[in-house]
Amino acid sequence: MTRFASNTMTATIEMVRAGGRILRVAHWRLGEPSDHPPILFFNGIGANIEVLSPLAERLTERGFVMFDMPGTGESPDPAIPYNPATISWTAAQILDRLGLDQVDVMGISWGGAIAQQFALQHPGRTRRLVLAATTAGMPMVPGDPASLGQLIDPSRYADPRFLNELFMSLYGGMARREGIEADHIGRLKPPSPVGYAYQLFAIAGWTNLPALPLLNKEVLIMMGADDTIVPPINGNILATAIPNSRLEVFEGGGHLFLLTHACQSVACLRDFLDAPPSAAELKRAA
Repeated sequence: MTRFASNTMTATIEMVRAGGRILRVAHWRLGEPSDHPPILFFNGIGANIEVLSPLAERLTERGFVMFDMPGTGESPDPAIPYNPATISWTAAQILDRLGLDQVDVMGISWGGAIAQQFALQHPGRTRRLVLAATTAGMPMVPGDPASLGQLIDPSRYADPRFLNELFMSLYGGMARREGIEADHIGRLKPPSPVGYAYQLFAIAGWTNLPALPLLNKEVLIMMGADDTIVPPINGNILATAIPNSRLEVFEGGGHLFLLTHACQSVACLRDFLDAPPSAAELKRAA
């Protein structure tokens, strides 16, 4: 176990064996007193822990857990393919290793699919669910073809100059505001070709749409109005399919609205996660 600290990230880093894999796990403030359950966060495709660490840093009142997917960041390449069900099982084992029972679950983009699967697969460990810039899988309303083509090209991670040229078309919205572009690029670590390919294969043809009416949790859906990768209409589909859900659309927000609209995003998260138990939650508890 190591303690990692820099101007941008303070976390405890561990290499954890779970689900037959060794994964790099970062967690914040788990040993500190808190009135809030920790957040288990699933990152977007190809993204390493550092990319969304600013979100973890801002939520100072609660614990936060995130890990590099196989072949991403500093997690070793996967030996065999995996799918949302197996990686959700692996995430539950990580929680066991950390001594965590119940968590709030959150995922962005690709990670939003895994977050849905985790909540359905492990309802007893999931208190509330947050889905950001994501879909229910197939069928979905596709984004801009040019942006989607750039998304499946892993060279966007390996070549900062290439990513710089495509940044606005890829992430849209206000991605250049307040130096977010340079900061984001500086946090990226290219995934391995195998790791990136396995992430793509994991959700190829995947859908959760038939199961979403059974998702018996309070759910916050967050979308960027200018997202060219996951158009906000996909949030409407999620909100229609999931009972007890709430949709928030961030004006001027692209695919990275959690970073470009950080203050708004954190305020929205706190408003949702800290709200008193709903009537539906009280009924389920009874």
